[in-house]
Amino acid sequence: KPLYYAQTGSSFLFASELRSLLASDLIERKLDRAALDDYLRYQTVHAPNTIVAGVRMLMPGTYWQVSEVDAQPVEYWKPWQKLHFDRDPIKVHKEIRDRFTASVERRLVADVPSGAFLSGGIDSSMIVGVVRERLDQELDTFNVSFDESQYSEAIYAQQVAKRFGARHHEIRLTPDDFLPALPDALKAMDHPSGDGPNTWIVSRETKRQGITMALSGLGGDEVFAGYDVFTRIPYIADRNWILSFPRGLRTLIGTLLTKWRPGMSSLKTRELLEADYFDLLHLYPTFRKTLLDETVKSLKGKQIAKNRVAEVIAGLGQFHEFEQLPTLSRISVAELSTYLQNTLLRDTDQMSMAHALEVRVPFLDHELVEYVMQVSDRIKYPHRPKQLLTDSFADLLPHEIIDRPKMGFVLPWEDWMRGPLKSFAEEGIHRMVSANLLEADGVHQLWQAFLKGDPAVSWSRVWPLITLAAWMEENNIE
Repeated sequence: KPLYYAQTGSSFLFASELRSLLASDLIERKLDRAALDDYLRYQTVHAPNTIVAGVRMLMPGTYWQVSEVDAQPVEYWKPWQKLHFDRDPIKVHKEIRDRFTASVERRLVADVPSGAFLSGGIDSSMIVGVVRERLDQELDTFNVSFDESQYSEAIYAQQVAKRFGARHHEIRLTPDDFLPALPDALKAMDHPSGDGPNTWIVSRETKRQGITMALSGLGGDEVFAGYDVFTRIPYIADRNWILSFPRGLRTLIGTLLTKWRPGMSSLKTRELLEADYFDLLHLYPTFRKTLLDETVKSLKGKQIAKNRVAEVIAGLGQFHEFEQLPTLSRISVAELSTYLQNTLLRDTDQMSMAHALEVRVPFLDHELVEYVMQVSDRIKYPHRPKQLLTDSFADLLPHEIIDRPKMGFVLPWEDWMRGPLKSFAEEGIHRMVSANLLEADGVHQLWQAFLKGDPAVSWSRVWPLITLAAWMEENNIE
């Protein structure tokens, strides 16, 4: 849950929503220009900063101590709170089973109608399986999918629900069911983000079924090494001999790669080839970028602020305990401290609470996270993503769920932004230019590249500009 605060004069303001602080009229409705650079790079603003000048976010594992004469943050928890490296896989798997089961059980305590999101992926399926097999409880499950979509996960969700005897609710939509609701989804955005509408529609449909609390598999990928970044960073780090070549040659190779295989992946590879070191500090911030620095500079038309994600990683590196963690755990902490915290959790909170739906996340139980962070890479990821999790609950999930390709809840944004949303998108982009926040030439180049189908400019590279413009207009931000 976010907590926003501001200090003005003798007042200390705090609220769980940014809009509450704005409504106080005690702070200026003014955009933070340095935070804008962070937003352009990563489609979000990283705590403790916010998009509004003078408003900050309380960091996780921290509380504020306020008196009549002073106010200061006090840190009480880090993911590496207890380092005790277990080496025995059998013991590790038992600890994971017990801690995750306890986490799910704690989050089932509710005096309101409750259920679980079920995509049919490993994380949500694991929650449903634990509820039934280890806690012997029944559960309502919810899957929202698009009718006749090639990306539909409905069939996997059906298999899992049948296996565990869940009361399954399959909610099939057409893209047209969502498009008219987009203005309401954008108005529900308390802090601007490039993501979020998908969670808004899932939460709305779940709430319409009479559910007030839903369990989510959010956090499973970050804690149990489910993303490609967990293999790509170690792979590149092991090839630091590349850095022995002159920078000019590396830049040339990167440039040739972008010509041979156009796309964001090649552009990021070129940036990595120009790095001074192949370590977490230099690799991770590039992997998570939405727009590269050269694009941000063309949009701003001037020098841009320091990379906030790089500052976060550098701050972590100052802790001896962090440096003691296994490689995959250090990547996990980077994910927890940036992408998960400032994009996924914030978007989930604001979009679900817009429908008075509480979402609980068993994978982010602090005792579970503490333990998983000290598990060796050899046990955590011997062959495939999230193997520590699936091996800890052997035979709970069928192989067709464990081994299936990763999918997602996909909306046809590419078609919408070139079609029915085109005029809305262009209005938002022009609003950013007229407010002197972005340069017309840079914005025009980015927008035209998207319209022409440039593989390096997908809808997700442009949409954050549009949502920011809509949010600024809705909240009267200068």
